Amino acid sequence: MKHNSNRRDFLKTTALAGFGALILPNSLFASHERVVKKVRLGFIATGLRGQGHMQEMLKRDDVEIVAIADPDKKMLAMAQKLVAKYKKPAPKEFSNGNNDYKNLLKEDIDAVIISSPWEWHKEQGIDAMRAGKIVGMEVCGAMKLSDCWDYVKTYEETKVPIMMLENVCYRRDIMAVLNMVRKGMFGELIHGQGGYEHDLRGVLFNDGQSPYNSGVEFGEKGYSEAKWRTNHYINRNGELYPTHGLGPVAVMFDINRGNRLLRLSSFSSKARGLNKYIVEHPKGGKEHPNAKVKFKQGDVVTTQIQCANGETILLTHDTSLQRPYNLGFRVQGTEGLWQDFGAGELNKGFIYFEKAMKKTHEWETTEKWLTENDHPLWQRYSKDAESSGHGGMDFFVDNTFIECIKRNVEFPLDVYDLATWYAITPLSEMSVENNGAVQEIPDFTSGAWKNRKPVFGFDGAF
Repeated sequence: MKHNSNRRDFLKTTALAGFGALILPNSLFASHERVVKKVRLGFIATGLRGQGHMQEMLKRDDVEIVAIADPDKKMLAMAQKLVAKYKKPAPKEFSNGNNDYKNLLKEDIDAVIISSPWEWHKEQGIDAMRAGKIVGMEVCGAMKLSDCWDYVKTYEETKVPIMMLENVCYRRDIMAVLNMVRKGMFGELIHGQGGYEHDLRGVLFNDGQSPYNSGVEFGEKGYSEAKWRTNHYINRNGELYPTHGLGPVAVMFDINRGNRLLRLSSFSSKARGLNKYIVEHPKGGKEHPNAKVKFKQGDVVTTQIQCANGETILLTHDTSLQRPYNLGFRVQGTEGLWQDFGAGELNKGFIYFEKAMKKTHEWETTEKWLTENDHPLWQRYSKDAESSGHGGMDFFVDNTFIECIKRNVEFPLDVYDLATWYAITPLSEMSVENNGAVQEIPDFTSGAWKNRKPVFGFDGAF
């Protein structure tokens, strides 16, 4: 297919043709005739996360990176160096301030991947959808609850799809557990847990000398995420990063596809970890200006969620204290229980099936169970994922994004998932501010969740 004005018109017409998956349940767009052999991509934000996605796309022959936008010329240079490493043509740059991404959206591209600071997600995502560009959106939480409705309304007006790029849903152990859930091994699901339990002190305070533990600076003096992420900890208090913990549990619980989230309540601990880190760091100390910064974000925030089908979910946000990495997953049903204590390995964690194990009150390690029930996607693509970021998860999420576009198959994590998962952040902030008051979670599907069918990770997925 030639990349010319006719192609652009075709993509735009197809995008606006109808409700896509609501008309043809397995299609991304309303027309089955849409075929794209090579996906032309733009990247909005080329920081370290954006470069991670770029590296996955540069490995592929069915993707062309046409344009990149970022006001940080240092990050653009790093991105171009990455492109050159793979001996691919240099993409066109858009670096004239924060809004130059709007000119990127005028280019002849099929889709954009957005990996910008959280506060830019809504504006850039909606601008891209209105420009007729399919969106792959990196994870975070919404700034305001109304942002979530804006995503949904824009999709329903334009019919331009958006995929939530939640890579943890594709973690190998999680997908094995999902496989076991769908085989009925856990019985009827009752409770799930997950979170973001990750020591981010070296990310939140970083002067660029090394990836971690290189200083106590943030804002204009900070490097990478320290330039913007730390300010959220100063000004906000809630479940700031919900999707890593919620996404995998939501998929297992069929959220927005036969089930939905109803309400939540959040509580926050006191804030001590970040100040202590600055005071005790060799480059900090009690007299360092940043030692006097008051952080609003509590060190540990817990959020309880109730589901329409009677399950409960517990999320934990714990990023300001010393701790080993662990997302704290737990899946519990009438017939079994799994708890993870690793970063995706099949042998890290514990599992319990009273009947199948023929014993009570005794855990078994997970390796045998998860290996025997390895998800078909991982069985098929594990070699392809070996060199990919985050233990192979990045291969799966990016591969799904591209293959769905090429084959006109609906995204497994769509705009309704994005809106629902993003909504946890502003709702939790409201709950914390009001002493744990229960907050109702909107039904962004407007009732369609009752009839929508689960699609994530089924046979025929990528």
